Amino acid sequence: MISLLKKCVMTCFTLALALFAAAPAASAQQNPVKRVLLISVDGMHALDVARYVSTHPNSNIAALANGGVTFSNARTPALSDSFPGLAALVTGGSPLSHGFFYDVSYDRSVYAPSNTTCTGSKGNMMVFDESIDLYVGNTNQNSIDPTKLPNYRASNGTCQRLYPHNAMLTNTIFEVVKASGGVTAWEDKHPAYDWVNGPSGTGVTDLYTPEITTNAIDNTHSVVCTVLNDNIKVGSLINEINGLHHDGTPGLGVPTVFGMNFQGVSVGQKLAKDNYDNSCASDTNSSINQQAGGYLDGQGKPSSVLSYGLDHTDQSLGSIISALKGAGLYDSTLIIITAKHGQSPINPLKVNKPGHFADLVAALPDGGSNTYAQAIVSAGNCTSGACGFVNDDDVGLIWLANQNLGSGTTDYLNTNASALFIDEVLGGNSLKLKFNDPKTDSRTPDVIVQPEYGTIYTASSHKNAEHGGFSYGDTNVGLLVSNPSLTPQTVKTPVATSQVAVTILKALGLDPTQLQAVQKEFTPALPGLPY
Repeated sequence: MISLLKKCVMTCFTLALALFAAAPAASAQQNPVKRVLLISVDGMHALDVARYVSTHPNSNIAALANGGVTFSNARTPALSDSFPGLAALVTGGSPLSHGFFYDVSYDRSVYAPSNTTCTGSKGNMMVFDESIDLYVGNTNQNSIDPTKLPNYRASNGTCQRLYPHNAMLTNTIFEVVKASGGVTAWEDKHPAYDWVNGPSGTGVTDLYTPEITTNAIDNTHSVVCTVLNDNIKVGSLINEINGLHHDGTPGLGVPTVFGMNFQGVSVGQKLAKDNYDNSCASDTNSSINQQAGGYLDGQGKPSSVLSYGLDHTDQSLGSIISALKGAGLYDSTLIIITAKHGQSPINPLKVNKPGHFADLVAALPDGGSNTYAQAIVSAGNCTSGACGFVNDDDVGLIWLANQNLGSGTTDYLNTNASALFIDEVLGGNSLKLKFNDPKTDSRTPDVIVQPEYGTIYTASSHKNAEHGGFSYGDTNVGLLVSNPSLTPQTVKTPVATSQVAVTILKALGLDPTQLQAVQKEFTPALPGLPY
């Protein structure tokens, strides 16, 4: 009897193991997803999505929301600048792993662009914005000028240029997908987005980065010109849907993971006045020319300028969806619409632009004599070399030349919080609760300042909103995951945009722990999805 019972138990156990082993295969057969399209509508809040779906029930955004899962409580995992915002989406991590705090930041281990021997004191700005573009005459080449890059000592001991992909400290979904045999593609706003390639430098099969801000024209002065720049990327994306390279040449094949960013909404949120300098000839006869941008109230009612950006982004999404359907790819494509970052403030009555942070510190009664004030002012005036750095938008990032002043600097700023419009100061132990120790991590700022909501550390009269900090307006972003196989629902559970990377790989049947940031930060997939 006992022998018979043991035999039954072993048989049942063996059967259970067989069923468990068979489950993933069955699930994979049922999973219709063959590729993932990732779209970042920069600046788009969850509130923007909710309002647009409500006021435009026949829109493409509404169709995607009604055909998938809406995450209404999604936030960026840390700082909300474009670099860490996109890095969260494609690495599954935060600056803890990928090392990007801002597109213009500081690294205590690199050298100035002019220091081609990597000698002397370490420490220099890492500038990865439009200022590193290569020009021939006044013509932007949509590529990087290596002479404008900082230098670093490579593992083989040689002094080399630090390209953005070299600065990336963790791998990306593009590298994982490409290693599995897939094709990858991405479109973005600056050549500096080379870093999406990951440390290998080759993660993206087809990378296209038409510069949005050139010497000839800064498209971001006008929503109309910004949308025209977005349209260039949309056309390239549609080429890729049709199996072509971004420029229409054959041979790419339909990407496994691909996508782009839209800038129209972000610019519509920022501009105090559209086309304020009349630099966009295409805008001069439009109905929104010279009109005020941003929001009309704290409930997110868009101005006509912002509405223009929203409407044209929605129309572009319609063109992309039509292309997918025309190619017979719509049902097998998982579409993810989200944002690198939000924008704040939403409420126009909250806007406060007192000037740059280091200038405010210098204007304090003891700004010219206090040791900690002088350290901040000195870092703010540093343009090259190991003298620290201050970057500010609606956040203040402070790298000190003398790191031993860190704790005293935190105390000094807290004492002067009211005069400096500070809500919170992260430094010392409070900073190390969220980020790596700046004493051992060359990228982490010594002090991070979160200003009072609505404060932007600028004197510019041209923009009334910014991003980069920790505020709700900066970090709460729209997030839609859409495919005809999904059951429509809204998930209000708090999620981080870093979970998107994990979900993408799981949807493709790949192991998310191949992402180094996921291993380090234990990032889970988005809830409520079958992947």
